[in-house]
Amino acid sequence: MRLTGRYIRDHIRGIGMYAGIMAIFALLFYLYNIPMDALEYALLLSLLWILGFVAADFMNCRRKHRELLRMKGILQVKWEELPKADTLAEWDYQQIVNALFESRSELESAAQLSRQDMLDYYVLWAHQKMAEMEEKDRSSYREMIEYYTLWAHQIKTPIAAMRILLQSQELTEENEEAVKTLKMELFKIEQYVEMVLTYLRMESMSSDMVLQWYAADDIVKQAVKKYSQLFILKKIALRMDMPEEMILTDEKWLAFVVEQILSNALKYTSEGTVSVYMKEKELVIEDTGIGIQEEDVPRVFEKGFTGFNGRRDKKSTGIGLYLCKTILDRLGHSIRIESKVGEGTKVFLYLERDMLDPE
Repeated sequence: MRLTGRYIRDHIRGIGMYAGIMAIFALLFYLYNIPMDALEYALLLSLLWILGFVAADFMNCRRKHRELLRMKGILQVKWEELPKADTLAEWDYQQIVNALFESRSELESAAQLSRQDMLDYYVLWAHQKMAEMEEKDRSSYREMIEYYTLWAHQIKTPIAAMRILLQSQELTEENEEAVKTLKMELFKIEQYVEMVLTYLRMESMSSDMVLQWYAADDIVKQAVKKYSQLFILKKIALRMDMPEEMILTDEKWLAFVVEQILSNALKYTSEGTVSVYMKEKELVIEDTGIGIQEEDVPRVFEKGFTGFNGRRDKKSTGIGLYLCKTILDRLGHSIRIESKVGEGTKVFLYLERDMLDPE
């Protein structure tokens, strides 16, 4: 109905012109006494012809209207797809529409290019900023490592001086206990400094690792000798049963691991025995200390984890066993722990090499 009404409004001039012509003919026929029958016949024929023409023109108009409505929903319309223009006015309108479409396409292409350029620019800018931040972080990290490495080496000098002073100190009944205590505490300080240095060296461990065949008992004896004074001061018995067995490892790094485990055994054993022996392919270090809570055992190798014992005496750093696990993984060895509260702890080092972990 809307299309019909619009069509009538568009052709109202033609309808008025036809009605006017018919009125003029009727007036002429009346003035000249021409029989009205002839006029009626002419009006009927002309009306039929006009109705036929209007019907055909209306169908053509409706077809164009539907085609344009279909194209209205399409974002991209090609010039060739527009309905064929029947009049000069329609052709002019189509030329204007085509010009608008071309301008729109150019604007969209320019806008798309502008958005892509902007996106590329910000992506590049973000990558550059991230690279700058990463480089700054790496530089800061290297400076921090260098600073603490220098600090750890420098602090060894006053520690060595203190050890010389204690060794030159004349022992008497009055100061013997105090000197022994000072020696023990000084030894602990040395171990903490060594732990810091080892932690700092972990970053470049792969380049510092030298795998060779070593006698397992020689490595253990080095560690035991280092802690011999502590065994004597604490009056802890040492039991060793080490066969002559060769292992493929790095002597320096494995010795550090054994030292850390011996240190823990001595720290948490007030009386009794520390035993070191081989069981099949595993090096076992066993103590008769206070033991580890059952729920803490699965987490003892986590970085910074101190557990119940560490929280109680506030002397644990939570770093020692973490370093041991990391070093052994990189050496291709492994470590596990069994412990019971009040009975002691067993640490098992599996020294057969699996796959190396260079990280």
